[in-house]
Amino acid sequence: MQSMTGTVITVAPTGAENSKTDVPALPVTLDELVLTAKECEALGASIIHVHIRDADARPTLDPGRLRDTVAGLRESTDLIVQLSSGGAVTDPESDRLAVLDAGPEMASCTMGTVNFGDGVFMNRWEFIVELHTRMQERGIVPEYEIFDLGQLATLQRLLGKHGLPAGGHVHVDLVMGVPGGMPGTTAALVACEQAIRDLPAGTTFSATGIGRSTIPVMLASLSAGGHLRVGMEDTVTYAKGQSVDSNMQLVARAAGFAELAQRSPLTTREARALLGVPTR
Repeated sequence: MQSMTGTVITVAPTGAENSKTDVPALPVTLDELVLTAKECEALGASIIHVHIRDADARPTLDPGRLRDTVAGLRESTDLIVQLSSGGAVTDPESDRLAVLDAGPEMASCTMGTVNFGDGVFMNRWEFIVELHTRMQERGIVPEYEIFDLGQLATLQRLLGKHGLPAGGHVHVDLVMGVPGGMPGTTAALVACEQAIRDLPAGTTFSATGIGRSTIPVMLASLSAGGHLRVGMEDTVTYAKGQSVDSNMQLVARAAGFAELAQRSPLTTREARALLGVPTR
């Protein structure tokens, strides 16, 4: 079955860390984001992980902009729209919870607090529970973001106490290489893959390599049966001394690696079936 052997490719095109001034190719307007989404879908992406920016290209969780973004992406693509509930590390919990009001099909749910470069990405247990249960109530499928090995134990505790997510399928994303989190190495990914076996049967994972760990993490994930997340949120360097020209460049490389691994990119319909995301 291809859903077992194919590859879900998520594109994370913008993020909250890089500035438009420093990275002119970063898509920050709705038009830029929609164009990026359409082009990445054509190259093999099936999920788009979305952060948005305001009129001055600064990170925002503005409810109106979030709703317009979800609507625009749904009108123009068949991609699974996954909003970030993380926002920027300075965003308050109330604003992060309100992200769900924009009606995404998926949303991120980070499993613990982590040092994030010079900042702290705060995720209290009570906040995690609130985010998880609100998504259950609204039929929004979570992607559980894992920045360190112990956060997989937190996920196990969460599911044990509060039940399976909407859709019934557990999917995690291993975010690797963040300064303060787990390293972007094969050894770290293998340790996580072993721990994932303690989660409900059928749990799937994708992996994200930050910066220079992008390629090692992609190759390790494919070899371990995992899926891929790439994009300019995670790296703005394509190779040593070479800047990324566009998100399409990163998705095309990921799709090429998936083909080499004989795990072709899944279509959006196949990704929905795998992850328990309803067909529109």
